[in-house]
Amino acid sequence: MKPEETIDFPIRRVWSRISRIYNNEAAKYGGSMAVGQILLNIGPDGTPSTKLGPKMGMESRSLVRTLQTMEGEGLVKRVPCKLDKRVVHIHLTAKGKQLRDVSRDTVIRFNQAVQSRFTSAQLNNFRQVMNELDRILEQEQLF
Repeated sequence: MKPEETIDFPIRRVWSRISRIYNNEAAKYGGSMAVGQILLNIGPDGTPSTKLGPKMGMESRSLVRTLQTMEGEGLVKRVPCKLDKRVVHIHLTAKGKQLRDVSRDTVIRFNQAVQSRFTSAQLNNFRQVMNELDRILEQEQLF
């Protein structure tokens, strides 16, 4: 089977190109795609650190390391929950909010540029296939 005939090869190839675009843009602001993704997933009232990884599909070790770096750069702060000291909420700092806005604008610009090249039907078909693939991978053990 040729790589072009597989399901995973085109996804991996396109995702590599997308992540390169996002990382190049984030580097202009001293960030990375992972940092931007975390910033976009922290809610206005903070987000429990245990919820961030699953929300983004990120490994906990990578998330902890990235959060430590972000905290050191003044983008986020950890706030213990008043009701349960075992729970830590991640909050954006003013600097983190500014970088989140840059991240949001970058994602919007990217999506507008890509979506403008496809019809609504093509985009709907793409979303249906990706959603079904995600469902299959989530619910079924393939091997």
